[in-house]
Amino acid sequence: MTDRHELILTCPKGLEGLLLDEAVGLGLEEAREQTAAIRGMGSMEVAYRLCLWSRLANRVLLVLHRFATTDAETLYDGVRAVDWAEHLLPSGSLAVEFSGHGSGIDNSHFGALKVKDAIVDGLRTASGERPSVDKLNPDVRVHLRLDRGQAVLSLDLSGHSLHQRGYRLQQGAAPLKENLAAAVLIRAGWPRIAAEGGALADPMCGVGTFLVEAAMMAADIAPNLKRERWGFSAWLGHVPAIWTRLLEQAQLRAREGLSKPPLWIRGYEADPRLIQPARNNVERAGLGHWIRIYQGDVATFEPRTDQNQKGLVVCNPPYGERLGDEASLVYLYQNLGERLRQACLGWEAAVLTSAPELGKRMGIRSHKQYAFWNGALACKLLLIKVVPEQFVTGQRNASRPADADDVVEPARLSEGGQMFANRLQKNLRQLGKWARKQGIECYRLYDADMPEYALAVDIYGDWVHVQEYAPPRSVDPDKAQTRLLDALAAIPPALGIGRDRVVIKRRERQSGTRQYERQASEGAFLEVKEGDVRLLVNLTDYLDTGLFLDHRPMRLRIAREVAGKRFLNLFCYTATATVHAAKAGARSTTSVDLSKTYLDWARRNLALNGLSERQRLEQGDVMAWLEADRGEYDLIFIDPPTFSNSKRMEGVFDIQRDHVALLDLAMARLAAGGTLYFSNNFRKFVLDAGLSERYAVEDISAATLDEDFRRNPKIHRAWKIQAR
Repeated sequence: MTDRHELILTCPKGLEGLLLDEAVGLGLEEAREQTAAIRGMGSMEVAYRLCLWSRLANRVLLVLHRFATTDAETLYDGVRAVDWAEHLLPSGSLAVEFSGHGSGIDNSHFGALKVKDAIVDGLRTASGERPSVDKLNPDVRVHLRLDRGQAVLSLDLSGHSLHQRGYRLQQGAAPLKENLAAAVLIRAGWPRIAAEGGALADPMCGVGTFLVEAAMMAADIAPNLKRERWGFSAWLGHVPAIWTRLLEQAQLRAREGLSKPPLWIRGYEADPRLIQPARNNVERAGLGHWIRIYQGDVATFEPRTDQNQKGLVVCNPPYGERLGDEASLVYLYQNLGERLRQACLGWEAAVLTSAPELGKRMGIRSHKQYAFWNGALACKLLLIKVVPEQFVTGQRNASRPADADDVVEPARLSEGGQMFANRLQKNLRQLGKWARKQGIECYRLYDADMPEYALAVDIYGDWVHVQEYAPPRSVDPDKAQTRLLDALAAIPPALGIGRDRVVIKRRERQSGTRQYERQASEGAFLEVKEGDVRLLVNLTDYLDTGLFLDHRPMRLRIAREVAGKRFLNLFCYTATATVHAAKAGARSTTSVDLSKTYLDWARRNLALNGLSERQRLEQGDVMAWLEADRGEYDLIFIDPPTFSNSKRMEGVFDIQRDHVALLDLAMARLAAGGTLYFSNNFRKFVLDAGLSERYAVEDISAATLDEDFRRNPKIHRAWKIQAR
């Protein structure tokens, strides 16, 4: 074999330019970029050095043969033409990876089989011995890339992907690959900062990937120094003498680097579950005396270095995993921006984000931006110099340096955000006064009053619950997102409330039981008062909170009328109306719902008011329950869902189709002189005209709306129904 080889280095998309510079520095010649790869020429020493020292590559491939192919047979012949005896023993093992298509080969599995057959046939001995397939740890791993009739056949010298350094055995929910973390650090100028003795801090360090990669760069540690098995370990073309010399040189450099005084490198993580895994990763990397990790929140982040040195703040804020999560992150970015302005003046910062619009909420201009790909997710790397000139807003004179005692103002609201804040404050002056006078602590403050800001903002004591209505398809998603973030930024200052007291969800049109599905699992219940009762709400775990605010007048009406009566609550949800009825002196209460979760919640609501005895809670399909029940009730309340297809019920419930049958069944259970209240929130609902022929029906919708819902009279419809 010649000692000058064509080499291909693969990498994540977007890293080609950085990898090109790195590879040239490691000795690659005639190097040029390709998509998610670079190619060039080099000796075996260069190939080994790339394997050992590349912080950015995924794989180092040694090209064995390039050839034209028109079909499966010419593909087979081209692979067979290689002298495989130079690479693999007949008793050895191999794995084949095939990519691309064309030349009559549209299935990668079929293509890989043809490559494998050609290699095996070329090595089969007279006795029939032939290489076996081992996909996990083969003696050689062969790559074939097919592109527009050209086949590139290569040996993988790296084995497992080079991003797998071996120190990160424990990782968080959204791990950043090691080579991508290294690329971020290089783009952010960390090698320069480290050479100057600067510091590094990650305020959202997760399991410590940025910290370890930064320390390895600063200590001159080859990223793959601890790897024990390589793609060339059992390859017949391997030159151990060259590899051993390079390995010994890298080990010497690492010892010298680690013997230097360590740089100040610190990580902070809010999730206590990640602290120990992060520390374990640091210890496995042999960097325990270089890196310290503490539990801490972004809102309190403040790097306090040993000698007041400046440096780099680097972070990869979490990605939203559920609907509405991305919106919730606006406060995280605002906190990060405020901490940078207030605690990191003179530092540089690098923020890798999948939501550049959120990056603007930091209130600091980035002086450079770079496109990166985290897997299939497009990201932007925002590079920031934390100096007053970069601040988006603020009163300080930018022509003079900032003094340590200067107060840095938070970023101002955008024009749209300020307009939204003004509306909130106007509503608060009006509705807040009304709520205080009525003794109401849970009410709707804002309900898409301005169409471009499609949110519902509800007050629950000293908490704010925000629901984003999904915008119609006619609205530009980018504009809708910008307006949402403007509104979210405005809520805390407009209402004088901490960001940690704002809960955000997205409300879309619900089908089936989606509105009842669990959205999170925090299990945090908040006790609130309504009239004479106390109720439990959960602002985080479900789309609805356990308390329908628009039914407050109906619940209070029931409380006024129920004394001494037998009360039936159908589709009772968390039984808030039942609590009111029982507290107001109902003779008995019966509450029916299909959900065990909500009946348990109802039980807790009753117990909270000392009402757990004599209150009957029934789990079941309401229609089937009514058909089986033979009880008689003086006051019945029905607030059904628009649609339900729970696994526990037979068939599907549709309020428009089934309301007549439902009401007839319920009226059959109504005692003489009794009253049934029926309500639903289906905007297109039409009450069957035939019901008025059989019963006395009165539309009481207007009387069941309080001040906070008069802006939205379509929130629900309600009727009072009695026997004629």
